[in-house]
Amino acid sequence: MNEVMWAFGRASGVISLLLFTATLVLGIVTRSGRPLPGMPRFSVSLVHRNVSLLAVVFLVLHVGTLMLDSYAKLGPIDVVVPFLGSFKPFWQGLGTVAFDLVLAIVLTGLLRRRIGQRAFRFVHWFTYAMWPIAVLHAIGNGTNGTSGWFLALAGGCAVLVAAAVVWRLSARFVEHSGTRRVAEAYREGTR
Repeated sequence: MNEVMWAFGRASGVISLLLFTATLVLGIVTRSGRPLPGMPRFSVSLVHRNVSLLAVVFLVLHVGTLMLDSYAKLGPIDVVVPFLGSFKPFWQGLGTVAFDLVLAIVLTGLLRRRIGQRAFRFVHWFTYAMWPIAVLHAIGNGTNGTSGWFLALAGGCAVLVAAAVVWRLSARFVEHSGTRRVAEAYREGTR
C-alpha cells in the first residue's frame, strides 16, 4: 500500500505542476481577452477557472496522499507551516509556502465579491510567486526531481510560463477593452 501512496503522491504532484502551468498561462490569456484557437473569447476564462479547480484537486490529492504515506511522514503542521518538516525541510517548506499561497488565492477567489476586486487582484498576483516556488519544491524534494525527464518537463513548463509573462509585461500586451473599461471605472469610483 505504501508504494501505491508514494506513486500516487508523485504522479499527482507532476499533474499539479502541469495544470498550474496551464492555469497561469490561461490566466494571462484571459486577462488579454484574446480567444484561443477553436474557442470563443468568453470561454477562455471558463477554461482557466476549470483548469484551476482541477489543479487544486490534484494538489490536495498530492498533499493528502503524502500525509497517508509512511515514507513521506508529512504531518498536518508540515502542510501549513513551512520549513518544519523532517525530510528535506527547506525543499518541503517551499512546497508548503506554495500550498499556502494556493490556499490564499483560492480563498480570495471564492470571496471575490465580498472582498472586492482590488484585494482579489492583489492576492492573485501571488500566482507569479507560487509557480516558481512550487517548481523549486518539485526539483528539490521530488523523487524524480533531478531526473532528465522531469527536468525536461519542468523546463518546458518554464519556457511556456516565461513566454506568457514576457508577453504580459510587453508593450504588445493590451488588455481586452472591456477589462480596461471596468478597471478604469473602478479606479474612477475609488478616487
